Amino acid sequence: MRGSIVADFLKRHFTLIVLLGGALLVCLAVQAIGDKPLIRTVTEILIRIVIVVALYIFIGNSGVVSFGSIAFVMIGAYASAWQTCCKAMKPMSMTGLPDFLRYNTYPVFAAALTSSLLAAMVALIVGLPILRLSGIPASIATLAFLSIVYVVYSNWTTVTLGLLSVVGLPLYVTIWVAFGWAAATILAAYLFQNSRFGLSLRASREDEVAARAGGVNVAFQRLLAWVLSAFFLGAAGVLYGHFVGVISVNMFYFDMTFISIAMLVVGGMRSLSGAVVGTVVLSAVTDILRRVEAGIDIGGLSISIPPGSQEVALGLIMLVLLLMRANGLMGAREFSWPRRRIEAAPASRVGSD
Repeated sequence: MRGSIVADFLKRHFTLIVLLGGALLVCLAVQAIGDKPLIRTVTEILIRIVIVVALYIFIGNSGVVSFGSIAFVMIGAYASAWQTCCKAMKPMSMTGLPDFLRYNTYPVFAAALTSSLLAAMVALIVGLPILRLSGIPASIATLAFLSIVYVVYSNWTTVTLGLLSVVGLPLYVTIWVAFGWAAATILAAYLFQNSRFGLSLRASREDEVAARAGGVNVAFQRLLAWVLSAFFLGAAGVLYGHFVGVISVNMFYFDMTFISIAMLVVGGMRSLSGAVVGTVVLSAVTDILRRVEAGIDIGGLSISIPPGSQEVALGLIMLVLLLMRANGLMGAREFSWPRRRIEAAPASRVGSD
């Protein structure tokens, strides 16, 4: 009896088990190897998984491509910096901050939660008008939101230092901190997509008119996914800032938007597994190209590619992948419990009509 219960649990939640178990095994293996550059690379991939899976929560379930969600990464990163960084510098350089932020610093984990909640609150406010739109108008509206946030943060010099970098963020993000947030994001995305809210949202993705006729409040379902996505995107901004120790507005603009959406598309926009697979594949390819561009030694032979070749090669690889699999590597499929194929002999027909 217990065996059947366990087997049923494994079958029902095989996707979640594979994603979390795979990430855990990779972290354990990398930690055992002890190679610092490799540990740093895996930590960066885990942070990217938080970003791309958070994008999937909204884009994958709603079918509305958001070009502006990286704004929440920027909001989370700066909100955390205001709370945790540079106690000696803030009173002189960030004179526009309220006194409770300007003269105090707070624990990083508390700052991560409040920064993520701030991103979610902003998402709630801007999502009310934006998510009443559908299709291309909604996508353009999210892009306009990103541009507004970028311009405001670029010129709000008394709070964000404008185009200058904010330095001195405490470096607390380890591979296990990144794994914890990546696991939490994957779990939230999995629970949402299997909830009645996720099912209703995907129904509107397939046929919005039929979903509305069936009683689905499309605007509310989209808003719920948008806010949940923004919370984890804000957390990703916190992770990113406390991983590199430096942030600037240019980090969270078109470059991050392009590569994050590209990872989601390459893996499969309609699949949680695809979001993770696309992130891992493109991150690995990017890291290899970056190393080759810097120069590597193989058997005493130095191999390098010209500067700028990384972007060209990455674009060509993405083009080939999408030409071969237009719906991404995973399409709309998830990792599923392997099933045995049972081939039954065709039954002979007895008698005739």
